[in-house]
Amino acid sequence: MFRIGNATQGYAWGSLTAIPELFGLEASDRPVAEAWLGAHPSAPSVVVASDGARTLVDVIGGDPSTVLGDDVVARFGPTLPYLLKVIAAESPLSLQVHPHLATARAGFAREEAAGIAIGAPNRSYKDPNYKPELVYALTTFEALCGFRAPRRAAELFAGLDAPLAKELHGVLLEQPTAAGIRAAFTQLLEPSTRPTAVEVKEVVDACAARLEAGSPSPRADRTVATLAAAYPGDPGVVTSLLLNPVTLQPGEAMFVPSGGVHAYLHGLGVEIMACSDNVLRAGLTPKHVDVDELLRNVDYVAAPPIRIAPETFHGATKVYYAPVDDFELSVTEISDDVAHPLPGRGPRILLCLGGDLAVSSDSGEVLEIGRGQAVFVPAADGPLTVRGRGRVVQADVP
Repeated sequence: MFRIGNATQGYAWGSLTAIPELFGLEASDRPVAEAWLGAHPSAPSVVVASDGARTLVDVIGGDPSTVLGDDVVARFGPTLPYLLKVIAAESPLSLQVHPHLATARAGFAREEAAGIAIGAPNRSYKDPNYKPELVYALTTFEALCGFRAPRRAAELFAGLDAPLAKELHGVLLEQPTAAGIRAAFTQLLEPSTRPTAVEVKEVVDACAARLEAGSPSPRADRTVATLAAAYPGDPGVVTSLLLNPVTLQPGEAMFVPSGGVHAYLHGLGVEIMACSDNVLRAGLTPKHVDVDELLRNVDYVAAPPIRIAPETFHGATKVYYAPVDDFELSVTEISDDVAHPLPGRGPRILLCLGGDLAVSSDSGEVLEIGRGQAVFVPAADGPLTVRGRGRVVQADVP
């Protein structure tokens, strides 16, 4: 087992306090949006060992079979297939989609051949992988995820005294299907039909007037106001009326598949995803927007957010099984100072969310971890147990 340090990302939508407080650190003078734990080349974790500090990429590359296990290497190659994050959204994130695997591979190859640097602001594909993800809420977590039923979306545009809203209402009434959702969504985002900032503001003002008059859909209208305050004039504000709102309470989890349009609005959570940094954005962001690629990857079928109900393992652990082969997440909370077995196998990352815990491997090695500390466990270390008082999340490969 190795102690690892996490890399942080200072995106503008992050919080000054949420991640530092979780990790027991002083508040930052700049937003801290994400903490990464894993082996993505963009920001790999640092392994602290007696022989010095190395990145987790280097540790895996030195002996993939021992570190990852033959099964993981056979399925995914000599790389850790998941990335674990802590995310702190103080303000809304971009309207985005993660690409499908075939699209990611093709897009990465295309941008590599074009000579676009990995860190270039106009780069869409940072790697050749897809990025399904699961978010586990640590606080109340607000998001938009997936499309509403077309008729419900039409109801939200009905009665709004704004030309753009009336036009979109007509589109959805004429095609109360996935085709109508696609037409409305595309009209809002494609450069040739994208509404002006004035047209967007007219919809925002109409939602505000409806809210003041006693809106039948106050949550949808408040979301429009929140997004408009953060990104005035952005058509992504209007697309929120097409999307499902979702609130996760602490301990609840949601899965976002490739092709699932979403925007996280506010909250602190743990994310686990396939090892990728591919994000296709269409608005609500100062970052690179690639509407064509996003529209090429979107799944337009209306569906409610995919909530993942946990399964209990040995009483103290809840396991969140995502419908992919790349990762699973478990959360163990104990207070009896008795050794509890952890689920999972292969290469694992453990992050202590609070308390003081001792992690033991099958070989008898023991590492103590406290709030904000993380451990990487090679596959060769075998089964794990944990004891003490606290809460720990574990990422592993199914």
